[in-house]
Amino acid sequence: MISFKQVFDFYIKSSIHVALSVYALVRMTHFMFHINADVPMANFAFWGTIVGYNFVKYDALARTPKKKMRNELKLIALLSLLSLAGVGYYFFQLQLITQLVSLAVLALTLLYTLPFFPNRKNARNWAGVKIYIVSLCWVGVTLVLPLLNAYVDMGFDFYLKCIQRFILVFVLILIFEILDLANDDPHLKTVPQQIGVKRTKIVGLLLLLPFYFLEFLKTNFIEKQLIVNLVLVVLLSLFLVFANEKRSRYYTSFWVESIPAFWWLMVVLF
Repeated sequence: MISFKQVFDFYIKSSIHVALSVYALVRMTHFMFHINADVPMANFAFWGTIVGYNFVKYDALARTPKKKMRNELKLIALLSLLSLAGVGYYFFQLQLITQLVSLAVLALTLLYTLPFFPNRKNARNWAGVKIYIVSLCWVGVTLVLPLLNAYVDMGFDFYLKCIQRFILVFVLILIFEILDLANDDPHLKTVPQQIGVKRTKIVGLLLLLPFYFLEFLKTNFIEKQLIVNLVLVVLLSLFLVFANEKRSRYYTSFWVESIPAFWWLMVVLF
């Protein structure tokens, strides 16, 4: 009999949870820029995240003989294949400019995963680069693509939101890097490896200041959004402060990755 824990672990490992976070950030972009619900764009981001994340996590395992793959990995491979079909379906419902930029994001993902250059590892293993590539990909998928697809003028507010979204994802990744410190290859030169856990937390907390106060520079900021963002900053700060190497993997893989969805739900409720 399949237990709840097995189902929950599959939900986490198959990247459905992180895909929901990406979906939530796309919907946040729609809300912030007053875009009517763009279902194809939101669904494209959701299915694309499952494909992209599973490709990054399991591409090496996928090249192993199928007989050696556990049933869980086979199910993840099947889900990824079905998600790829979903990506293809919604891709052709996007605007041409959105399709072209999404291909550029795909190229960045492939660069992150596959060793394109002779005698070089993939970008995931380049010293100190991982956190920036992942943050840029999230900004591209959750902010740039939705605005392109809706033909929204990318003025001053767009650049402010790019900075805010980059900071948000950057701080989230810092929490992951703190928990992964004991297992990460020293050559990765993650932020905690280079400056230590305490200073990493300080950097993350300091970055949350511009994340919050940039909201005041928007041409038409909403007061309720300031309250929602304050709750988000406090929540992020607590997760960052209490992060350590002994935390359960669910601390990041479920709770921390739930923060974007929680942010969106606060907006919907308020």
